[in-house]
Amino acid sequence: MHSRDRKEQNSPEARALRQRIHSHFHYLYDSAINHGLKSSDFEKIRAVVELREDTDNFEIPDYVFKYFGAWLFLFISLIIVYLSEWPVENDTLFKFWMDSKGVDSKSHRCAVEIFDFVQEMSRPPVKSCDFCRNVKSVKRVENISPEQFEKLYAYSGRPVVVKDGTKNWTASQHFSYQFLKTVYSKNSTALRNVEEHCQFFPYKSKFKNLEEVFEMSDDRAYMKDKSSPWYIGWSNCDLSAANTLRQHYSRPYFLPQQSESSKTDWIFMGSPGYGASLHIDYVNHPSWQAQITGTKRWTLEPPPECYFQCPRSFTVTVQPGEIIVLDTNMWYHSTLNVGENISITIGSEFD
Repeated sequence: MHSRDRKEQNSPEARALRQRIHSHFHYLYDSAINHGLKSSDFEKIRAVVELREDTDNFEIPDYVFKYFGAWLFLFISLIIVYLSEWPVENDTLFKFWMDSKGVDSKSHRCAVEIFDFVQEMSRPPVKSCDFCRNVKSVKRVENISPEQFEKLYAYSGRPVVVKDGTKNWTASQHFSYQFLKTVYSKNSTALRNVEEHCQFFPYKSKFKNLEEVFEMSDDRAYMKDKSSPWYIGWSNCDLSAANTLRQHYSRPYFLPQQSESSKTDWIFMGSPGYGASLHIDYVNHPSWQAQITGTKRWTLEPPPECYFQCPRSFTVTVQPGEIIVLDTNMWYHSTLNVGENISITIGSEFD
């Protein structure tokens, strides 16, 4: 088909004509069905028979097969190279792939991102909606014993905010953007380990790694220059940094005596006006998150299979010094830093 013919077929007038023909055909088809004709009767119409024959004789151009074959060959070749690690090792192949996409291979450990809808399709449904049934708000408690906490909240899936959760901690007196910048100073072992071995979540702040975060000027970090809000998170898997930070916080007093916290803590930090979009986590246990500085508003929603048994959504605002306990494997949640100060939270899982 000539390029001129293609242009004429794709012109606004041609598209409008096709739309009118499509509408008229559906009108005639519906009218015929309403008057007693069957779908099989249409197959006897000569024009339909000729159209079907033309469609059956349609041939796919050779270039389509060549294009598809080339991609299939490349895909199979990459799998063979990956499995055999010949003629290049996987680390080299991974670095080449990430460099071709303009992504830092040290801070991003996934060659192919899993789309949210793929994870959602593979998520097993919750066994029971008891965890969210009749839950219309998040209760706030204080001076709760480990026994009470275990009985009412620990493994029930029901969210709770412990108002005095960080009592006896000194984190609020020390944690700040500048303090964390010192802990993860440029060229330090802690920063290198985080970038090479820990997870980093830039969300949509355009930071490629933690080093870029701490290269911000104070004006940018505190949004004094009217910059866009930012929000990031990372897993603190470096032992030296963990020891420094844990001098200022400890295991929450209300956790059940027999429970164990994850060895890796999570740190989330960001300016007011930004946070994490609605999502569900794929971790092994319930988790706690302590609000060290700033204020964070959480929006919670039950999973779709519980929509008709539980309230659709509700919010809770966590203030400095409070700890929210939540099973993020069950509750869809989003966060938004509110107020005027940078929000810094630290959290972990418990079993």
